[in-house]
Amino acid sequence: MPVEFLGIAATADGSETQPRTTAAFDRDYTLRLARAHEDHGWDRVLFAYGSGSPEPAAAAAFLASHLDRLQILLAHRPNVSYPTFAAKTFATLDRISDGRLTVHFITGGTDHEQQREGDFLTKDQRYERTREYIGIVKKAWTSREPFDHEGPHYRFNDFVSDVFPVQQPRPAVSFGGSSDAAYAAGGAEADIYCLWGEPLARTAEQIERVKEAARAAGRTDLPRIQVAFRPIIAPTEELAWEKAHRTVATIRSRRESGALAPRRRPVTSTPENTGSQRLIEIAEAGERYDRALWTPTAAATGGAGNSNALVGTPETVAQALLDYYDLGVDILSARGYDLLGDAIDFGRYVIPIVREEVAKRDAAKAAEQAERDRHQLIAVQA
Repeated sequence: MPVEFLGIAATADGSETQPRTTAAFDRDYTLRLARAHEDHGWDRVLFAYGSGSPEPAAAAAFLASHLDRLQILLAHRPNVSYPTFAAKTFATLDRISDGRLTVHFITGGTDHEQQREGDFLTKDQRYERTREYIGIVKKAWTSREPFDHEGPHYRFNDFVSDVFPVQQPRPAVSFGGSSDAAYAAGGAEADIYCLWGEPLARTAEQIERVKEAARAAGRTDLPRIQVAFRPIIAPTEELAWEKAHRTVATIRSRRESGALAPRRRPVTSTPENTGSQRLIEIAEAGERYDRALWTPTAAATGGAGNSNALVGTPETVAQALLDYYDLGVDILSARGYDLLGDAIDFGRYVIPIVREEVAKRDAAKAAEQAERDRHQLIAVQA
């Protein structure tokens, strides 16, 4: 199966290890970073969502109007707009990008972050709302006839959009989460299910949970799986590990100084979302897993988001990614700590190895299938 690479569409140059030197939305930096992805083999970039961050749909529209190939993954929280309005926004953006949009629906992992924009539902209520919201958006994308809706969270009459996506029947829907409620909602509605990087065995368990939820929802198709990592690469293993330890030391220093505090919950508190709880549990159990997975980056941030690293040479990191591909992961998300430089290096040195090896695997599978078909034909003729 084909493999895809997802990077980050940051609108400013700051990260956990680097203080921001640009405005929160810097046109030149946004475009420069996106072009670096497009020019170095990446398939799409994520416009993330934060309560005080630049509005991602507008930033995505800016990018789409300047680049011709790079695809867009747009993060969206259902609490910030009505689903019919969101459906029109997404359809318009798909028009602007000529069919390059995927929408990632975020339910919200912490009450505090949700309440910053007026969302006071419980976590389970948020998942229920997200599932209803996605269903409405999908129908608004595809229905040419007016329709009514009355559900637990939304009610309207006689809605029909006048703008429809380029992609038919609709853009893909992306979703993430590691709780039972997340598996149920995402298993029912997602075309792509997103996971944070965990050890191979635990990732395999999560993939199976997603498949079970999809089947329980009556689906015959199954969501594609995406897994996210923070790659730390260097020309030699020794240099990569030196770089990894410098990275964690910088994160800890900036956290202790308060530089990371304004946008994040205190790292001493227990995270509310299951995904972060899992990352902390994994980090407490060990620092290194499998071929290259390293957990101190996650521990240093208190399990904040995509934070487990893959450490090593480009060859080592590529082989580690292929281990996940062999589990059934076909979208690999990666974001370095030097956003621009790491995007270029990963694109130059890691992506080509993974694509070449995936092509070899696909060719071998095709040859095996052809041989099986030949034997079946011989058996039938006999």
